[in-house]
Amino acid sequence: MLALALPSLAAARGVEPTVGGQGGRIIRVTTLAKDGPGSLAAAIAEKGPRIVVFEVGGVIDLGRSVLTITEPNLTIAGQTAPSPGITIIRGGIDVQGHDVILSHLRVMTGADGQPHFSGWEADAFSTVGAHHVLVDHCTFMWALDENMSASGPRFGGKDLAEWRANTSHDILFRENLAAEGLAFASHPKGEHSKGSLIHDNATGITFYRNLFAHNEERSPLLKGGAQALMINNLIYDPGKRAVHYNLMDLEWTGHPFVTGQLTAIGNVMRGGNSTAPGLPFLTIGGAGDLAYYGRDNRAVDRFGKPLPQTGRYGETAARILPSDAPLASTAGFAILPSGELETSLLRSVGARPWDRAADDIRVLFFVAEGRGEIIDDEHEVGTGYPRLAPSRAPFDPAKWDLVTMTPRNGIYPGQKAEAQESLSARDRAMRK
Repeated sequence: MLALALPSLAAARGVEPTVGGQGGRIIRVTTLAKDGPGSLAAAIAEKGPRIVVFEVGGVIDLGRSVLTITEPNLTIAGQTAPSPGITIIRGGIDVQGHDVILSHLRVMTGADGQPHFSGWEADAFSTVGAHHVLVDHCTFMWALDENMSASGPRFGGKDLAEWRANTSHDILFRENLAAEGLAFASHPKGEHSKGSLIHDNATGITFYRNLFAHNEERSPLLKGGAQALMINNLIYDPGKRAVHYNLMDLEWTGHPFVTGQLTAIGNVMRGGNSTAPGLPFLTIGGAGDLAYYGRDNRAVDRFGKPLPQTGRYGETAARILPSDAPLASTAGFAILPSGELETSLLRSVGARPWDRAADDIRVLFFVAEGRGEIIDDEHEVGTGYPRLAPSRAPFDPAKWDLVTMTPRNGIYPGQKAEAQESLSARDRAMRK
């Protein structure tokens, strides 16, 4: 079996905002129970630098609750789990601490049969006033609010410097799949299929080589005064908005407006079956300005016809202020031309690309084939939450590089040599 090459990781080494729990003690997850001894929740709650590894694979059912990370200096290494890896259902993850790394986890929140407007509104993943966080090669699906976000208080302090220090900052989202946010489900506001929210005054937020698929809005949304960098992301089948900026004066009453910043390079927005006609790559609403540097961003409809680069959804004084140079550093990032992105990204994005889950495969093939649409419930695309047989295997630290959390022999648990594709029994028989 050939070792798996993940060139995007090597190409972006050195840009990580944290080393997480590097050098700390190893904590083994030995049960799929949502809490108690040997659980992921128990490992998260421990103090001090720690690397969480898995000696069990399968589904962790949170029962409509959220895992909250408050203790810093943590690495959660989902790549260490035996096949089929770790899938978290009926819940989400909130990071409220700092210096945290999450990698190769699947989070599938889902409506779980809850009535419309009933108030079940979990994110699949969010930072909440957190800082120095790396979210790498994860899959986030079926969120009731955002699939993956950087959030927190907008006015935590007496001035702009304190606002920014007290909300999320220095967050890197890399090689994640954020797909199928549920639209008309159980959120108390009604429709809420959202990709990513960068909350007011959050800074140092970077999206590098992520795939947003089948989200109505927010791929991502920058709120007032936010600062973000987007490099080589693919946005497929956005609904009414793709990338957008909105400083809402209704939320900034009594505070001076702050100009946001966005640098976007080498991104692709591709319309799908749910995409509004004429949808621009970037739209602005609200009352505040956005400083913007854009280069080599491609926007097309589902048939390849060019779409506008910018637009607006409010007749207000808000302006997009073009910049002649990037507004954030791009040092350390390998940047592909936008025309080469899709083929490269679909091979590597999401959790455990060497050991794909069925729903990941479905979404990736739908992107490649121009299929799929925005959904209201997880049962619209199958039988609901995955049912995976639990597995066990001991973790041997001697076989892993504990700095990069990669296997020394280049072979990941459950690694498959053949192409990964969802086939029916008839398909499999025909291909023999």
